[in-house]
Formats: sequence, structure tokens, C-alpha cells
Amino acid sequence: MLSSVRHSAGSLRWRLLWNLVLLLLVLMVASGMSAYWNGREAADTAYDRTLLASARTISAGLSQRDGTLSADVPYIALDTFAYDSAGRIYYQVNDINQRLISGYENLPAPPPGTPRTDDYPALARFYDAQYLGQDVRVVSLLKAVSEPNMNGMAEIRVAETEEARVRMARSLMTDTLLRLGMLGLGAILLVWFAISAALRPLERLRTAVEDRQPDDLRPLPLVEVQRELSPLVGALNHFTERLRGQFERQAQFIADAAHELRTPLAALKARVELGLRSPQPEVWRETLETVAQGTDKMTHLANQLLSLARVENGARAIAEGGAQRLDLSQLARELGMAMAPLAHARGVALALEAEEPVWLRGEPTLLNELLSNLIDNALAHTPAGGNVILRVGAPAVLEVEDDGPGIPAEERERVFQRFYKRRAQGTGLGLAIVGEICRAHLAQISLHEGAQAGLKVRVSFIPDQ
Repeated sequence: MLSSVRHSAGSLRWRLLWNLVLLLLVLMVASGMSAYWNGREAADTAYDRTLLASARTISAGLSQRDGTLSADVPYIALDTFAYDSAGRIYYQVNDINQRLISGYENLPAPPPGTPRTDDYPALARFYDAQYLGQDVRVVSLLKAVSEPNMNGMAEIRVAETEEARVRMARSLMTDTLLRLGMLGLGAILLVWFAISAALRPLERLRTAVEDRQPDDLRPLPLVEVQRELSPLVGALNHFTERLRGQFERQAQFIADAAHELRTPLAALKARVELGLRSPQPEVWRETLETVAQGTDKMTHLANQLLSLARVENGARAIAEGGAQRLDLSQLARELGMAMAPLAHARGVALALEAEEPVWLRGEPTLLNELLSNLIDNALAHTPAGGNVILRVGAPAVLEVEDDGPGIPAEERERVFQRFYKRRAQGTGLGLAIVGEICRAHLAQISLHEGAQAGLKVRVSFIPDQ
């Protein structure tokens, strides 16, 4: 059983580590993305400065001759990228009329609305574009030309493929992930040892429980546990105490039931043996009649004991949500009709006062048992010519009143104890069963003096609106 529970619930240690690993993975993904974009931003800043320096170097080589602008592109203008062979460089020089005078054709122009950069003191714009099927980063630098025969703005464009920038950003991201991975692995190892140390008190507690004998229900030893686990140990001890009390009550009940059965069985056996010694048929008949009466009493006692077992099962069903919505007036009406012949045979008038439905949530078998025991108890104590009244009223109150001798006030609490008898004929279980059913339904039961000095039993249920 323990192994199946452990398999279904999983390991607490591995669950905590798995949650930590998931958290670290999320952090690593977020940190990796952040590192990549930060690296890309740093790469753009560094390489944009180099692009602008190349454009400025090219602009310094512009010259005008015979009304024509020419560009002398020094090698140093492109040599700044020589150390990085990951990408390619393209440039283009246009005169004041946007005619190509040097460089590559069809290098993309700045998109409309591209703002001028504020990072450098130059008429420069940076933008991303596509050239020859490649992603490129381009700078467009405007160079003022003021000559007697020419006046306007020349444009120098320098573009670089983005492999170097991507490689730099990926390098920064990889370095960040590597550092985070090492830190994460160290954190997982530290958490593993910390969890193992924290779970040692639970292991000691488990050992203390497993080493116990099946009938040992003493409180668990006060092992050293963390503050968060102390309520668990206290709850287990409280549950063990209640379980021990339940077993003690069951053992006492079994002992009382055995005593109640043993006495009439011994009397029946003695009566049968006495009858067998007599040669007279009349004595045999008298013995058989006595045995039949004793058997009826024992059958009634056995039925009462079975009723107590049904009460426990019904109480468990109610606790597990098996209660139904019932009309107490209808239940009382049906049971009153069923017990009317018994009342008539005893010369007792059985009356029902229930005009409107009274709804509650309960277990119908137990409620029928409660009504049956209350009515049967009232009929048994009411003399011929008396009255038994069954009332059902709002909000959810049941009353059974009789004209019998009643119960003295000092005994009204004791009659709900099992096997407590006020007279020799009873089993001492009728009102005990009623009390158990009331507890199962969270109902309050009380005994009062009736209008004719008899007994009035009142049960107050929780109404179902």
C-alpha cells in the first residue's frame, strides 16, 4: 500500500528539484534572450560606429573637377573591417543629383521616414535592409558640397552583412547561458543536499511508525522536526488518539453485546435442560413457549445490534456526501401508516401532525430507523387507552410525545448510553441508536416532559432551504 501511494504521489525530493529545474530553465531562456538582444544592441553600437567611420573616410575623398564630383575611396576606408572575415562590405557614393559615381549599384536607399541618428554629430541615418539576398546594416551619410559650379548634398552609403553582429550576439548569449548553467547546476546540488537534510526528520518519523506493532496506538515520539512539520505530527497523534478511543469503544461494545447475548443464551440453555429432565408433555410445551419468547428477545437484540452497524455505515455515507434531500413530513406519514396496526393492537391512539413539507438532507434508511425506534419506544411505554403524537414542524423539528410514565430528569442523559435499561424487558439500545443517528445528521436531540406527564422527544435537524 505504501509503495503504491509513493508511486502515485511521486517523490517530494524529485518534485522539488524538478520544479527548480523548470524555474531555472525558464530563467535561462529569458536570460538567454535578454543576453542575445543586449549583445545585438552592443554589436550594433560598435559596428555602427565603424560603419560611420568608413563613410566619413570615403566622404573625405570627395573632390570636384570641371563640375563633376569624383570619389577617391582610400583602402583604409574598408580596411577597418579586415580583422572580421565573417561578413562583407558594400559601399556607394552618389553625387548631389543621386547619380552613382563610385561603388556598388542598387544599394538600398533609406526607407521614407528614417530618422537621423542623434548618437553622432553627423547627418547620418542607420537602417536595416536586404541586398543581394542578404540582411545588411546600412549607414547613409550626407556630405555637403559647396563649390562655385556645384552646390548640394552628396550621399555616401556603407553596408555590412550582419553575420558579425549575429556572431557577437550569439557569443554573448552562449557565455551568459554557460555561466547560468554552471550556477544552476551548483544551485541544484545545493538544493539536493538541503532537501535531503530537511527530509531526515521525516525519515526518522517513518522509521518510528514502521517499527511499531499493529496494535500500538500510542502517540508518536516527539522527534526533532521543523516547525512546518510539527502540526503534521500533532495531527497524527490526535488521529491516533481518536482511533484508539474508537477501538476502545468498539471493544467495550463487543464485550457488552457478548454479555447481553450470553445471559439470555445461558438462561435458554438452562431452561431447555430443565425441560428435558421432565417426562411430562405439559412441561415440554411450557419450556418451548419460554424458549420461543427468549428467542424473540434475542432476535430483537440482534436486530438492534445490526441497526447500530447500519447507523455507522450510514454515517460514513453522509460524511462522504451521500445525503439526499428528503421530506420529513412524508417520511413520518409513511412510517405512521405502517405502525398504525401495532398501535391499534396495543390499544394506543397514534396521531400525526404534519401539515406542510419539511425538507432536510439525510439518509432515508437511518431516518426511518430513527422514527421507528422513537414510535416503538413511545408505544411500549404508553398504557392502553393512551395517545402517541408524532409532530413534524418548521424549520425541521420532529417531536414524539406519549402518555407513559416519562423519564426522570436525572436519567435523561443516561438513556442514550448503549445497553442502559430502565426496565428489564428492553435491550437498552433503542435510544442509543436514535442518538447515533442524530449525531450522523448533526441534529440535536432532547427529552422533555409531555403535556400529560409523559415523555416528549424533540429532534432538531438542519433544514435544507
